[in-house]
Amino acid sequence: MAINPKKQEMPTQAPETRARNFDEVALGYTAEMAVGEAERCLACKNQPCVAGCPVNIHIPDFITCIKNGDFEGAYREITKSSSLPAVCGRVCPQETQCESKCTLGIKFEPVGIGRLERFVADWHNENVKEAPSAPASNGHKVAIVGSGPSGLTCAGDLAKKGYDVTVYEAFHTAGGVLVYGIPEFRLPKAIVAKEVDTLKALGVKIEPNVVIGKTLTVDELFEMGFEAVFIGSGAGLPSFMGIPGEALKGVYSANEYLTRSNLMKAYRPDSTTPIMKGGRVAVVGGGNVAMDAARTALRLGAEKVYIVYRRSMEELPARREEVEHAMEEGIDFRLLNNPVEILGYQNPDDPRDPRNGFVTGMRCIKMELGEPDERGRRRPVPVEGSEFELEVDTVVMSIGTSPNPLIKDTTEGLKVNARGGIVVNEDGLTSRQGVYAGGDAVTGAATVISAMGAGKTAAAAIDKYLSKK
Repeated sequence: MAINPKKQEMPTQAPETRARNFDEVALGYTAEMAVGEAERCLACKNQPCVAGCPVNIHIPDFITCIKNGDFEGAYREITKSSSLPAVCGRVCPQETQCESKCTLGIKFEPVGIGRLERFVADWHNENVKEAPSAPASNGHKVAIVGSGPSGLTCAGDLAKKGYDVTVYEAFHTAGGVLVYGIPEFRLPKAIVAKEVDTLKALGVKIEPNVVIGKTLTVDELFEMGFEAVFIGSGAGLPSFMGIPGEALKGVYSANEYLTRSNLMKAYRPDSTTPIMKGGRVAVVGGGNVAMDAARTALRLGAEKVYIVYRRSMEELPARREEVEHAMEEGIDFRLLNNPVEILGYQNPDDPRDPRNGFVTGMRCIKMELGEPDERGRRRPVPVEGSEFELEVDTVVMSIGTSPNPLIKDTTEGLKVNARGGIVVNEDGLTSRQGVYAGGDAVTGAATVISAMGAGKTAAAAIDKYLSKK
């Protein structure tokens, strides 16, 4: 049978419809489509795709199950390695990881591994209602700081081995960046809640509204009887450019903007944490978070949304799929431009004018690409005399985040690097005995799947450490 050179297309909402609602953009494969895509897999003996997966899912094995119509068997294969399959199938950059290693991709489009993982997880969640059983206790207690992808993965892997695991989360809802950072139209919150419920069925306890470093310290966790601690607190401290006008009303970090919308439901008329809606919005940055913020602004009612990015499309770091979706929805990409000042309204004749202090625009300068920087990307250089003004009401800064220093400042002997990331060895062990860390708290902002890989590595190391006690 001839191999289809292209992936099965993913059904999606029409751009003109989805741009004004928060429903999920991608609609998922049907069973027939999933089997058709699975049949494209060559079932390579050396399985190069597995090497490209940070959590080492046995990809050909689960795809073979799909070929045979055994969707639950496929789910069991995936969950041997991953605690969050429905999440990974939606937000992982498969195109640069497992799919980039696919042998079929040498000549044709690679197998749609992420789309198949999503299908399998969704099929299981829709058709299998029986929750997993908690294994017998091994008598050891572990505390997890943060319920994002690294923390949930570490918790799930340890719970399966019989550990008494408690996850401490600063927010009122578990999920970390999965609930506060990624919009509903990319990752429905019901999906995250379902994954968390599966971990709870394994015996994982979730303690919300606990800020480690303030409510409790790492040292106090050990005093409470925990024998090891995993820190997966993410990178929630936003960066700003340091340009004039960043303190004006209507300037947000992407972290705040998305958290208010995703977690605090700021779009509701009765919200106690309101957000500016409508008007003209500029999002500064070119990563996945910038795409999320821009597309959220559109759905909140903005009449015009700009992406302002200082490099060209070739250097844009966001996933191609997210960029394409943003363009289809009408986001205006202002590439090779960089802000130099945010402009605000001020009425010198009436200090009580309610418009005082609000954003009215952004002054930008055009850029051109110069010599490569230390990472090989061509460095953007300002073009002299090219400044111009962009009329906007809201500015969202999406230029990166770093780990919050609270845990570092309250944990004696915990080494961090110059960027505030916790220093760990190859097993995730920090400079404190029994304290491990992983994900964005170590690396700074990165992908969901890389954070999961770090949580998985640390869980194995914690198991090895505590099994000797």
